[in-house]
Amino acid sequence: MEWPVTESRTADDLAKTLREAIQRLSRRVRQARPVGDLTFSQLSALTSLQLAGALTPRELADVERVQPPTMTKIVGKLEERGLVIRTPHPTDGRQVILAATEQGRAVYAQFELARNAWLAQQLHELSPADQDVLSRAAEIMQRVARA
Repeated sequence: MEWPVTESRTADDLAKTLREAIQRLSRRVRQARPVGDLTFSQLSALTSLQLAGALTPRELADVERVQPPTMTKIVGKLEERGLVIRTPHPTDGRQVILAATEQGRAVYAQFELARNAWLAQQLHELSPADQDVLSRAAEIMQRVARA
């Protein structure tokens, strides 16, 4: 959708259009993943552990916005595959810490490569001028995200 430059354009209109575009692009990028039998929920949990380093099961459930019993099932599947490991919490004997294993980090890396390759291909098909606009937009979006 081309955004017309008019006096009547409002920040609310831009917010709606931008949010919808981001959601669609994010959904499409998430679909670009290596062939495998990990679910989106499992990949998301593995990604969160990769980015955070290590989390308790409760923290991971909070980050993923799921109930703890749901996260228990997800983590169980990841553990079965050797992608996640539990270690004792250093200060609370009732807790455990979850972290991605070396194999889990390798799966995450493959996932990232597939997503980046898909997006790079889409960007390659754009004109240099459009690529420049998106480069500038990415910088602005990073600033907005930090606010």
